[in-house]
Amino acid sequence: MSQPGLPWWRRTYGPSRQFRPPPSPIIRVKRDGGIGCGRCYKVCPRNVLDLVERELDAEDDGDNEDDNMMVMALANAMDCIGCGACGRVCPKDCYTYAPA
Repeated sequence: MSQPGLPWWRRTYGPSRQFRPPPSPIIRVKRDGGIGCGRCYKVCPRNVLDLVERELDAEDDGDNEDDNMMVMALANAMDCIGCGACGRVCPKDCYTYAPA
């Protein structure tokens, strides 16, 4: 019962369902681009991310001894389901995903 002229996803899922591309898991987080807001950490349903303290550069003179700059790191990359929630809430676009 093939209907020529319709895209494959319309034939597969029907007119009431929208096609969703396959998930793309995270492969990299830009540590120097993040601001440490923790938005991505809060929305991740699988605990893929972890807040870690950023290493100070040699140019930092240590005036802010009480301030700890936190950044994101991949803690459990294999648990990523590719939902993309972290990338949607990130104000600095710090996430790189695997090609679909």
